[in-house]
Amino acid sequence: MKQPRAWQRMLSGRRLDLLDPTPMDIEIEDIAHGLAFVARWNGQTRGDYPYSVAEHSLLVLEIFRRFFPKSKRADHLTALLHDAPEYVIGDMISPVKSAVGPGYGELDERILAAVHIRFGLPAKTTATLKKQIKQADKISAWMEAVQIAGFSEVEANKLFGRVDQKLINGLTVQLREPRVVRSEYVAVFTDLLNRSTI
Repeated sequence: MKQPRAWQRMLSGRRLDLLDPTPMDIEIEDIAHGLAFVARWNGQTRGDYPYSVAEHSLLVLEIFRRFFPKSKRADHLTALLHDAPEYVIGDMISPVKSAVGPGYGELDERILAAVHIRFGLPAKTTATLKKQIKQADKISAWMEAVQIAGFSEVEANKLFGRVDQKLINGLTVQLREPRVVRSEYVAVFTDLLNRSTI
């Protein structure tokens, strides 16, 4: 019996096998393009543009840098790429992930490992770094919930934990055209990749 197709063709021409991803089929331009068009919150946000995973990733990186100022370049790359698999598997809200079960998480981990290897990072993120990035991710989610997704601060506190307003002073959730966000994502990635220190 013929196996169903498990690969997706990218604009770069690469064909990424979702079940057995290889690092050589991964390009940052494909990731940035995909993430710039994937909407968080299933598109249920205020504004004239969807709030993209690329925009979210840039915010998570900024929060991560602010909270962990002694972190290394590789940590920053890992933070920027934390949701990279969503360029091919989309962004599922947490209730849907729970309903789908562990299959989504396993697929996400396989693709993320290939992304990490492609860009010279360890396939597996250490538990400490993963926890730090998750902390930044939750703060970003809190900001998004309150600023653009219609949640009250009380609701957001219950779902994501309280956020010290002093720690996010000056940070805002941005809604920009996909081409602008895509371009910034690639530029930030390239800057991090080209830095000489790890």
